[in-house]
Amino acid sequence: MSVQEPPRTEVATGAGAAAPAAASTTPGPLASFVRFVVCGGGVGLLSGAAVPLLAALMPWALANAAITVASTLLCTELHALFTFGTGRRAGWRRHMQSAGSATVAYGTTCAAVFVLYAVQSSPGLVTQQAVYLGASALAGTGRFLVLRLFVFADPARHGTAADPRGGAPAPTALVPAVPTALVPAVRVRPVLAPAC
Repeated sequence: MSVQEPPRTEVATGAGAAAPAAASTTPGPLASFVRFVVCGGGVGLLSGAAVPLLAALMPWALANAAITVASTLLCTELHALFTFGTGRRAGWRRHMQSAGSATVAYGTTCAAVFVLYAVQSSPGLVTQQAVYLGASALAGTGRFLVLRLFVFADPARHGTAADPRGGAPAPTALVPAVPTALVPAVRVRPVLAPAC
């Protein structure tokens, strides 16, 4: 006579709680920052070369605007797939948030140069470049933080799990191991083993 094992049990805590947590493929902060600089710098260099070429066909301001929009879209896709390792394309919401952060960064550099001209009526080229590059570095770092912490944030890192229906993230709870005799019967269900 053989003794049968009782069915294994699990505690259900919400949407997706029964599934084991997948290992995160999100790169760490330093790796993300290096990728951010490489992607942004690479696209920036390509954009700098593309604007004069496109300006031969249309007014410079229009060429600059077109390349800026295209490069922002490209960078957002690269940041979603490569920089922050989300594993999926950016989507419209992330594109809009990324464009908003790029606009704030642009405003920061413009404001820094404006303040420079308000303080010093005719600054030298080296001073202008130093102020512009310093403001760009500050704005870029701020933009990186906004993208990493808010726009491309990993839901698991913030204690939420994505709703499988595509809605708002559902909060996850950390449930300590409790003997099944102490867990209410309503919350205990058998785990189905895969067919062998």
